Amino acid sequence: MRAFSAEMEAMKRVAITRMACLIWAGFTLANGRVQASDLDTIGATLLRTLVTNLDGTGIAVLQPEAGDTSATNWQVDPGVLGQPGVPFTYSASAGSTNHFPNALGASSGHAGGVAGNFYSVASKALRLDNCEANYFFGFIVGSLATNFADPLANQSFTFGNVAASTQQSIDRIYDNYSWQYNTLFISAANNGGAVSPPATSYNGLAVGAYGGSSSAGPTIDNGRAKPDLTAPGGSTSFSTPLVTGAAALLQQAGLRGDGGDTNSAVDARVTKALLMNGAIKPAGWTNQIPSPLDPRYGAGVLNVFNSYKQLAGGKHGFNDSTSVSANCPHPPTGVAGTVGVLSGWDFNTNTSSAAANGVNHYYFNVTNAVNGAMFTATATLVWNRHSNQAGINNLDLFLYDAMSGNLVGCSTSLVDNVEHLWLPRLAQGRYDLQVVKCGGSTVSASEPYALAFEFFCTPLKVANSGANVVLNWPVYPAGFVIESTTNFLSGAAWNNLSNLVVTVTNDQNYAVVCMTNANQSFRLRRP
Repeated sequence: MRAFSAEMEAMKRVAITRMACLIWAGFTLANGRVQASDLDTIGATLLRTLVTNLDGTGIAVLQPEAGDTSATNWQVDPGVLGQPGVPFTYSASAGSTNHFPNALGASSGHAGGVAGNFYSVASKALRLDNCEANYFFGFIVGSLATNFADPLANQSFTFGNVAASTQQSIDRIYDNYSWQYNTLFISAANNGGAVSPPATSYNGLAVGAYGGSSSAGPTIDNGRAKPDLTAPGGSTSFSTPLVTGAAALLQQAGLRGDGGDTNSAVDARVTKALLMNGAIKPAGWTNQIPSPLDPRYGAGVLNVFNSYKQLAGGKHGFNDSTSVSANCPHPPTGVAGTVGVLSGWDFNTNTSSAAANGVNHYYFNVTNAVNGAMFTATATLVWNRHSNQAGINNLDLFLYDAMSGNLVGCSTSLVDNVEHLWLPRLAQGRYDLQVVKCGGSTVSASEPYALAFEFFCTPLKVANSGANVVLNWPVYPAGFVIESTTNFLSGAAWNNLSNLVVTVTNDQNYAVVCMTNANQSFRLRRP
């Protein structure tokens, strides 16, 4: 095992003293499973309905756990989860075993709740590697040991409130590991106050609790946007494994070829970009430019169905690549090529020089047969901080009207390694989505990146059927609610038809509504 640096020794001491700040709050669990309504919210129920055998098969996950009532209580009891046949391993400084109970520690209600939420989404995950958190941080992550090769790590603990310099040291340790081993650390943001490490790491994915106790960004060191995403769960301990379960589904789908290229589809950056870009914006979502995300919700509320559909849209490369002098405009090039889908992803590389920016152009024909129809555009760009680097390469995301050359939107944070665009009222037309790598002082000339994108227009069709009306609209993208009003021209209030029974047939949602004085006009709305 590699010797620890002086910095690592200091971080070991911080971990041992600060693990008492473990997130530990009330949660709603029944027989080791999250509530069904939460699975509806995150799109897991719809995904199970429409996509067969997507259950986490073949994907192993790490679950480091700090002790809850004592330092020895950190283990997941498989029997409590109803998962006696699933392989579990347990690792601590005293050794490793694949048996429970064992001499390394005792069961933890917190650990069981976290694992229960994960298995509620990824019910047939290959294996869960349960580790004592101080051991995991000090001897696995900190030493860059190769004890584990799991693509995902769920971390429902924090180091608590630490100084900015300590946070930066912890971030660098995690980023070095994720860079070397392509591990996506999915970490709880904390349940109040500042977002805490390890959720503050550049290359990880920080999770907030939607509708529960949760920290808000930005980070205390340099004002980066964290959390990256939110999910239901009451507290961040239990929202985090829902995201990890969703990531396991995307990893399984990528490995079996649902996204085309099976190599890049399971890159940690692609999984992170898809999870963020599939998220649904809650009411009040906003970002303060140049920050790319909302300080409370990140990119929004997890919806794994949307993320899966973007993965299934396939990998699509850029149509043109140009080099422009630094600080000079980079308008559309007029190339004739077009990305053939409006929902998909890419894993690619951009290159700049000391004097010039690299620009990768993705052209889209955003149109349908409905005159005047408006679209919504979402795009998320993700890249990693390199090993042993204090800074990051500077990448930006731009959307231009390809016909007029006008800039429509951009995300240009100088401190984040995520850029995000959300444009809810986009006119039909031809657009140039640009990934720009800024030149000048850089970490490296070339930067691998993941890009997830979606342009959509969701029509609502209304047909009379006796005293009722039949409503139908596409299942993808998900996250819409039906509202009605007496007359949309009168300015009357819109009411959410929350008790509407919706059935799915041939990728269409169908609902029957009784026509009443209150139900005269209908619309789709995303919260």
